[in-house]
Amino acid sequence: MEIITGYTGKPHVTAEQDRDVNEGIFDTGSFVLKTGSQLAAELVSNNEIKIRDGVLVIQGCTAVIKKNTYDPVTIANGSQGMKRIDLIVARYNKNEETKIEEVTLKVIQGTPNASTAAVPTYKTGDIQSGDLVADMPLYKVTLDGLNVTSVDKMFTVIPTLPELSSNLVKTAVYMNNGAYNIAQSNSEFQGTDFSKKILDNIGLVHNYDSTNYKHTFTVPQDGIYLIHAYMNFQQGVTKQLSLYAKLERNNVEQSRQSKLIGPYNGADFMFLNEINAGDKIRFTVLQSSGSVIQVSGGCRLNIIRMGK
Repeated sequence: MEIITGYTGKPHVTAEQDRDVNEGIFDTGSFVLKTGSQLAAELVSNNEIKIRDGVLVIQGCTAVIKKNTYDPVTIANGSQGMKRIDLIVARYNKNEETKIEEVTLKVIQGTPNASTAAVPTYKTGDIQSGDLVADMPLYKVTLDGLNVTSVDKMFTVIPTLPELSSNLVKTAVYMNNGAYNIAQSNSEFQGTDFSKKILDNIGLVHNYDSTNYKHTFTVPQDGIYLIHAYMNFQQGVTKQLSLYAKLERNNVEQSRQSKLIGPYNGADFMFLNEINAGDKIRFTVLQSSGSVIQVSGGCRLNIIRMGK
């Protein structure tokens, strides 16, 4: 075993080792990092495109166009009445004799065609296996006659670690503290008790207004939320009845569902809504059985944040 990030008294870190570490972080593909202008393309003329500053990773090998600068690339003249597709690639090249490595921008010119132009081939290569050339496609340049009609991005910009973390699926599970009754009502939705936290890596804040018997949850982060509520009836329901459920956000109804239930021991409802940070959500129910329904201590509110 050899140390990489440590002092050994002599130069010892190799490009191959650095690429191995990068592949462990970014995977073995090729990407642009979210820094600078992210290698944005600017069409200057039918013969020139500027590639702005940014950092790319091509199979673990990093390369940069310095901040606040650009690299120009030259597009060969088109032909009247012909179509053509060129590729702008970042090319890794290793000199077999000197072992010197470089990454430069290259234009791979396509073949003109009167009707349909084909994308030219490029060398994928495998740097870690010793290939001397490996291309990373950056832009597809389409020419119609003498004019460049489009410059289309072909690479992926990978998100930062905080962005990845913010888009992870997160869950919360709450239950009711004990049995309670859902009174018969023809019009008024009633609050439900989901105040017992079982699991929460979303960071919801449970609020309880004891005067109005309102249980709400404050959402800490924007996102798409899947909200699943399961109502467990302590003694079951012996006849068919309609049970209604409503999701409120900041005291405004967002969605309503109804179910014809019985004879069952429970019922579940599911809502999918976009919710913003700071919003308060509330789940309420209404039943019209003509009698009280007792809810057991086995009710659950499952909330899943599915990303932005």
